[in-house]
Amino acid sequence: MAVDLVDDVALKDEAATQVSPRHRTQGLSPARKVWRYVAMPLFLTIVLVGFYLYISGQELDTIEARQLTRPIIQGRLTEHIYVSAISTFFVVLLAVPLGIFATRPSLQRFTPGIIGLGNFGQAIPSLGMLTIINLFALTVTWLPSTGTVPAVLALVAYSTLPILRNTMVGLRQVDPNLLEAGRGMGLSNFQVLRKIEMPLAVPVVLAGVRTALVINIGTAALVFLYGAGGLGTLIFQGFQLRREPILLTGAVLTATLALLVDYLAGLVEEWLTPRGI
Repeated sequence: MAVDLVDDVALKDEAATQVSPRHRTQGLSPARKVWRYVAMPLFLTIVLVGFYLYISGQELDTIEARQLTRPIIQGRLTEHIYVSAISTFFVVLLAVPLGIFATRPSLQRFTPGIIGLGNFGQAIPSLGMLTIINLFALTVTWLPSTGTVPAVLALVAYSTLPILRNTMVGLRQVDPNLLEAGRGMGLSNFQVLRKIEMPLAVPVVLAGVRTALVINIGTAALVFLYGAGGLGTLIFQGFQLRREPILLTGAVLTATLALLVDYLAGLVEEWLTPRGI
């Protein structure tokens, strides 16, 4: 009972801090609204152009020139985006139903265990999570121990908590009077969930998906350790070979990708938020 009370208070406190994306633009002048949408793309463009000019002005040796070709960089970038996108897709499929399950009144006894499951994945360092998944894969003959599969499993385990927690927060912040009104109109519990609770929880759930995406982009820099490729390969090669241009290329592209994904996810979050919320 004490654990349930603490969890409920924590989720309610977090719900109070959630701000709808549409509310962030209310009261802004047209010029400031335009600047809000163009500032990040402009900044990232300046960073990438400046970094390209910096690398172009360096005298690259044969190793650096061989690693910093367009096909290699594009390949690593594609691998990074693929692993991050796939893991986020599966974590949404896992965490949103779990969040709905944990907020059903008749299933409250399972809530501490579900939250503990999410906390377990987040509490373990990312490299430790990759190692655990790799060791698990070695004990299961049908599961590959290297490549995309263990990398995706590790990222899913590591980024479950933000979406799980935000799903619970979004559902619990819905006004109980609205739920009672829906039931009074003859809606079943499933219809109340689909037509009232989930639409009102969309902004908070999407904020969790946005957070998970950024976490996966950053953590995916480590999946090269298990043969999944990604921009982390360039970072490691630059560090191991003591080639600063290679290392900086991987690091700058990873940071830029994370900022770009966060920006685009913010636009999607605002676009999908129902009007009036």
